[in-house]
Parts: sequence; C-alpha cells; structure tokens
Amino acid sequence: MNILILGSGGREHTFAYKIAESTKCDKLYVAPGNAGTAEIAINLDVNPIDFEAVAKAALAKDIKMIVVGPEDPLVKGIVDYFTKDDRLKKIMIIGPSGRGALLEGSKERAKEFMAMYDIPTAAYESFSFESLEAGKNFLEKMKPPYVLKADGLAAGKGVLIIDDLEEAKKELENMLSGKFGAASEKVVIEEFLDGIELSVFVLTDGKNYKILPTAKDYKRIGEGDTGLNTGGMGAVSPVPFVDKDFMHMIEERIVKPTVNGLGAEDIDYKGFVFIGLIKVDGNPYVIEYNVRMGDPETEVVLPRIKTDLVELLEKTWESSLDKINLEIDERSATTVMTVSGGYPGSYEKGKEISGIKEISDSIVFHAGTKNEGDKILTNGGRVIALTSFGKDYKEALKKSYQSADKLHFDKMYFRKDIGFDLS
Repeated sequence: MNILILGSGGREHTFAYKIAESTKCDKLYVAPGNAGTAEIAINLDVNPIDFEAVAKAALAKDIKMIVVGPEDPLVKGIVDYFTKDDRLKKIMIIGPSGRGALLEGSKERAKEFMAMYDIPTAAYESFSFESLEAGKNFLEKMKPPYVLKADGLAAGKGVLIIDDLEEAKKELENMLSGKFGAASEKVVIEEFLDGIELSVFVLTDGKNYKILPTAKDYKRIGEGDTGLNTGGMGAVSPVPFVDKDFMHMIEERIVKPTVNGLGAEDIDYKGFVFIGLIKVDGNPYVIEYNVRMGDPETEVVLPRIKTDLVELLEKTWESSLDKINLEIDERSATTVMTVSGGYPGSYEKGKEISGIKEISDSIVFHAGTKNEGDKILTNGGRVIALTSFGKDYKEALKKSYQSADKLHFDKMYFRKDIGFDLS
C-alpha cells in the first residue's frame, strides 16, 4: 500500500524509517519531510494543516494510510475531515478525532477527564481573565513552586514553574492577557509534584491497547537539567527505574482507565496516547496527555519495536489490536539531539552539515534539515538525533556520543549528560 506521513521532524523520519522496513509498504511519502526522509521516501510540499491539500495529495498518490505525526493537525480535526468525507473515509488515518485530540488541545479538558475516571494527577483549578482575582487568591492558598499551564497548544512553551508568589501572580495576569495568544485565554494552576519524570506510550484502537516501550526524555537546554525548556535534547528507553510492579501500577491506575474512559465517552480514537508521568513516593501521577508520539522519544521507542509497524497500525484502524502480538527488542536505545547555536531562543539556519556519512554505530534521524544541491543544511532548532543500541543505556549512550563527535555544523551544541539521573 502507499503510505503518507505528515510532519517534518525527527519523529516523522523515525516513522518513515520503520514503515520503510515493512513489506506492506509500496510507496512512502512524507509531507513536508526533511533531508533525511528524502533518502527513504518521497517528500511532498504540502502543509499538514492544509487539509484540502493533504486530501488532494492523498487521492493523487492513491494513499491507503496516513500517519499524523504532529499535534496541530489532530487538534484542528484532520481525522474528522477525512472520516466524514466520502472521497476519503476509506483511507486509514492514524490519530484521534477532534474530541479525542482535546486531551492535548486543552489542559482543562485533560484534567476534567482524569478527574472523571479517577486517574491520579495533581490538584488543580482553571481560570480565565474574568476570574483573574480568583486565580490570584488560589495561588495564595498553594505552596510554592507554582505551576501555571496555558490551556491550549503553545508549542511546548506554555508551562511556567515559579517559586515566588508575586511573580506567579504577575505571570498569571500576563498569560491571561495574551502572553501565549489564544492558548492562554484559560490557565490551569496546579500543585507542584516533586519526583522523577518518564513517558509511557500506548497504541489504542479505542478499545484494545498495546503499551509501547517506556522512555525518559530531557527537556532543558543545559546540563543538569538547567536553562530553558526545549522540544527535547535526548532520550533513553527503557527507563531503568520502571520495574514490573511500577509498570503494573501504571497500567491498572492510568492506562486502563484512560482507554476505558475514551470508550465510555464514545470517542473515536485510533492512534497513540503519550502519557507524561511523574513518580512520586513510588506512585505514578499523570502530568499531561499528548495525542501523538513524542519527539525525541519516538527516536528510541520505535526502533525497539520488532513487530511490523504497518501491521500494528492496520490492526489499530480495524479495531483489532488484540489480534497481534507486540514484540520488543530487549536492548536499550538512546538518542542524543544536536541543536543549532542559540536554540531554544533565536538561531541561524542554513549551516552546512558534515560528517553524517562517517557515522556507522548510530541511526541518524534528521529533525531540522533540508537539501540544497548536494549539501544538507540546518533548517531548525533541533537538527539531528543520533540513536544507538546497547546492552544497557550507558553502552548505548557511549555510541551516540561517539557519533555526535563525528558530526559538525557551525555552532552545533548537544548535552553531554543525557541519562545523568539514572545511575
């Protein structure tokens, strides 16, 4: 079958890498893709949130399956667009409906869902500009640090953790006054949970589910988890501190109630649930839901899946995930993200990348790259992820760092302490 992947980052290159391995895939397209996807697929100059353009491309290329990488098209309703159109509804589209995507599109909705189905999470209240004073009063009753979350999508920048009460009040007002645009027209204030974070990924057909490998990513730009938040500077899978007992707790207290809740509300959900968790005093709590795979976690999770990914996605679409076994590579996988100088602030694009062909012990996943003639240039903040396998995460990381040392572009930066909190 012909398959189309929507997106242009490291996550989408990883999907392309795994889907290209499948004997079920005839022609593979990525829209818009990057220099890495161009090596194993055909890039299409199509914007994933231009649904009519996506539909025209899908019909023209006889696409049978679409895998939606980023959250924007999902939250904006691409699945509904396809499933309600007679021209398009036979195309398998992997992702939740607009109602399902609200688990990521609205922090308030996610919190209400967790409360409804007794899923453990931090205590919270949500506020609008009209209830600003009530929000400030709520902050006064809480213990620092104060967690403020823009209700809507804010490109990963809508969460503030503040130690000072007066600063928190000021930032609440700033957010409700438009600091993050429409995303912060509502703000969720929640209690701070102190623990160690991890991510659990679930593939569900709305009734059945498969739990994919766990991962831990590193969001801060600086070593020791300091500095500004980024889209992710590296990841490790599996998470060493997740034993069978803790995994059992996650499944019983979080995964099952989540999938059952989707079913109870008759939500059309055929895709991935990314559950951001925190371990507090030995117990799992949900920080957030995402309705797609994470990045750079995808770069360590998908390579560990040995089952044909296209078959898994087919079974998801057919609501028969219970009819297929999920086989996982027991080895550890790690990825180290190389980024442009200045990221996550302002940075320059168009820097020539060298050394890719010298890398042999890692899989090179392109995140922000483009072709120009016979050159590969930087085209984003996060540029290339280097994924390696090992008997444990330390051996895998050693390979990823050796590969990073072979790569070069002007002002290239990467964290040298991924996994620092796991030993």
